[in-house]
Amino acid sequence: MDTIYTLPGLLLSVTLAFVVGRGVVNAAVALSIAYIPQYYRVVRNHTVSVKTELFIEAAQSMGASTWAVLSRYLFLNVVQSVPVLFTLNAADAVLVLGGLGFLGLGLPESTPEWGDSLRQALDALPTGIWWTALFPGLAITLMVTGLSLIGEGLNELINPLLRRENWD
Repeated sequence: MDTIYTLPGLLLSVTLAFVVGRGVVNAAVALSIAYIPQYYRVVRNHTVSVKTELFIEAAQSMGASTWAVLSRYLFLNVVQSVPVLFTLNAADAVLVLGGLGFLGLGLPESTPEWGDSLRQALDALPTGIWWTALFPGLAITLMVTGLSLIGEGLNELINPLLRRENWD
């Protein structure tokens, strides 16, 4: 996983796009494979951090079963980072898919996508028709910004250390 994690997401997605071919399902598979190492690393590091906490040791010393410790204490503290990572990866996936479409490696040409629209608008820019590039670019920007804000909102909602009542 560490070896895969060292590769940039766009480079890995381009490579996987060549291997699995074009199409909506293949793009989803390529992006999913590219993001698996991030989930692995976040969940593993969070698990290693939480399993050394005193409340885990206290539960074990009070006779809680391994299943109870894993499900009640460890899992609930580790899983809170996954939805936040998912929204941030979804924003990154929009950028990567837009980049693949711009390079001509994304979805088939019969499928409308923002990256392909930007690539087609590039030909119209020298003639002064700039607005054909404006709207796909704005759509990508708004989608990525919205997904990032959702991720930050989820982080504030899920993470008890970031709640407003803790700051008063």
